Amino acid sequence: MAPKQQQSINLFFTSSRNTAKKAVESEPRKRDPSPVKNQTKKQKTENGILISSLIGKQKDGETKASSQEDSKAESHSPKESSKDSVEPTTDPSEASDDGYQSDADKEKELLDASKLIKLTEDQKPSTPKKITAKIPYASLAEVFENVEKESSRLKITAIVSLFFLDILQNSTVDNLVRVVYLFINRLGPDYEPDLELGLGETLLIKAISEGYGRQSSQIKKDLQEYGDLGLVAQKSRSGQRTMFKPAPLEIEGVFDNLTKIAKSTGKDSQSKKISIINKMLTACDSKSSEAKFLIRSLEGKLRIGLAEKTVLIALAQAFVKYENPKISAEKLAQAEDIIREAFCQVPNYEIVIRHAYTHGIFNVLDHCQLQPGVPLKPMLAKPTKSISEVLDRFQGEEFTCEYKYDGERAQVHLLSTGEVKIYSRNSEDMSQRYPDLISIIKDFLRENVNDTQTVNPHSMILDCEAVAWDRNTNKILPFQVLSTRKRKGVEEKDITVHICLFAFDMLYFNDQPLITKSLKERRDLMFENLKPIEGKFQFATAKNSSNLDELQTFLDQSVKDSCEGLMVKMLNGGDSFYEPSKRSRNWLKLKKDYLAGVGDSLDLVVIGGYMGKGKRTGTYGGFLLASYNEDTGDYETTCKIGTGFSDEDLLSIYNKLKSTEISKPKSFYIHDTSSTNLPDVWFEPSMIFEVLTADLSLSPVYKAAHQVYGKGISLRFPRFIRIRDDKSIEDATSSTQVSEFYERQANLN
Repeated sequence: MAPKQQQSINLFFTSSRNTAKKAVESEPRKRDPSPVKNQTKKQKTENGILISSLIGKQKDGETKASSQEDSKAESHSPKESSKDSVEPTTDPSEASDDGYQSDADKEKELLDASKLIKLTEDQKPSTPKKITAKIPYASLAEVFENVEKESSRLKITAIVSLFFLDILQNSTVDNLVRVVYLFINRLGPDYEPDLELGLGETLLIKAISEGYGRQSSQIKKDLQEYGDLGLVAQKSRSGQRTMFKPAPLEIEGVFDNLTKIAKSTGKDSQSKKISIINKMLTACDSKSSEAKFLIRSLEGKLRIGLAEKTVLIALAQAFVKYENPKISAEKLAQAEDIIREAFCQVPNYEIVIRHAYTHGIFNVLDHCQLQPGVPLKPMLAKPTKSISEVLDRFQGEEFTCEYKYDGERAQVHLLSTGEVKIYSRNSEDMSQRYPDLISIIKDFLRENVNDTQTVNPHSMILDCEAVAWDRNTNKILPFQVLSTRKRKGVEEKDITVHICLFAFDMLYFNDQPLITKSLKERRDLMFENLKPIEGKFQFATAKNSSNLDELQTFLDQSVKDSCEGLMVKMLNGGDSFYEPSKRSRNWLKLKKDYLAGVGDSLDLVVIGGYMGKGKRTGTYGGFLLASYNEDTGDYETTCKIGTGFSDEDLLSIYNKLKSTEISKPKSFYIHDTSSTNLPDVWFEPSMIFEVLTADLSLSPVYKAAHQVYGKGISLRFPRFIRIRDDKSIEDATSSTQVSEFYERQANLN
């Protein structure tokens, strides 16, 4: 291995990144690097970054046959024919949406692995760009450009994998971590505070105007024409001449500057951000697409058609080839499963990458395990439409039913240091929102557990639901009451909305991960070691029964007790293990309101508005909603909605959305261009509506999952339920889920 790869790792992250440092630096690099050392120059070149050849050969017609073969092989299913297709998973760590792999899934995984190996190994260099310890930002921009142009999912994976491999061979682990985060358009793990970009259009227009000496009015006019501020920046840069050529941008500098921008606060923060952006824009190469992707990164919307799970697969292949150029499809498929599982338990790219580098990809699970302070993506349930469907699924199995509380998912972490953290379903740190919960966490540990004589302080992870609670009547309050609590800066003395925490699972206790224990074992540990506190901390109400009448009675009682319905879960055996990030068939949700309908509500993004008439004059009277395509980053229209709103709802929504109005639809809004269906105003994607529907149907107007059926899927008779401000936009119902709801309808042949 080259000396620079043996240098000590200089962490550029803080907080949880120090955790990564401790986890890796405490152990020596164990695996034998000889496969890399002993490569010939030819082998190193063939395994290096061959992006230009991967794209260029097709332009020259040299790979036409192989391209056709790849296209045919991928077209056996409409869901796999291109990167724009709707794939069956939404999270990068998911193996399949059901949380398990069928024989067909495994066979396809091996077939894809074989094709991926062939794609990367068959490439011959034309003018390979050599990566060094300092990676030019232009190299990353070129990869972004090539991914954006490519339509084959496997070829995209090959492009990204080769780039990662070249970094492993010729640069540093620090740079690989930076590049991976830039690929997924983030600066760190979701739970790290103050690492979000998503800068507003106004600020970026001002930065482009100042950086390139153009009037803001010209920038806005170009934006009207192109619909992409990144393209406007690229056009502006290509038309600008400079007397002195600035030093080229490098990955490390760009990443550090983006982090400074994200963390900048205070009265002078806007001018500081613009100053940093201007310096980077000026340094962009006028002949490359650096300016385009820099602005898109600042917007928080890279939009190159790259699914995050593809990044994980590319990482797996890069590490396997780094360790041994002789790679088999079986080994690659195994590595993909390993890195997915590692990311499930520790959703932090830096920790996973450093352990893979230090210990080898096939040993990474020995070192990447669930740990307090690093929130895992929660296990989710499949919707169901009837009690009989539940009984059919769990026939002959032991299962349990729990109340489904109408609150906010809360993952409670007690660290060995005594620190308490509370995380949302999308890994946001909610500790500031719930200071009252923080103060009672240790109170519900039983006395015999809180043993001061133990060597290590107790540690714990609980899966819970935070619910608004009326302390006078000792009853649950609606979710709308909970949503009135501020998300940050809550002072315990000022709290008016009280919370009761309902625990339903224990994932970690006393330094031991529990996710590979049965649900019964996990719950027994929870019951034995924690004590309820009336109105503050309670266990989810549960019942074990396989009798249809008893389940119906229990469902009715849950609704009377102000709950949404029931969660039905496998109780014993391997199927009852906790599956992080999976929407698993081993958990089913049964909602009273949705029986005999679609089976669940949908959480859809508001992208357009129709001005109100009559008594709704002065507000929006209806809205255009969209599902989220997790693979392309597009928003695909699903319906127009105008029912279910109170006058107060409409006024509140108008006040929140008015400032997000934009003059034309975003380029990533997939919608019908017919003038009869266009909304009066368009919005930045910032709000999610929970919506109930009678059923779903194919539509020539709406576009959800249109790649699968040739037509889109629309909601019939949609009705507004509430705003979901506890979810990020990317947590909206995916186009894949819309497709699944449609296929599950009883009248589908």
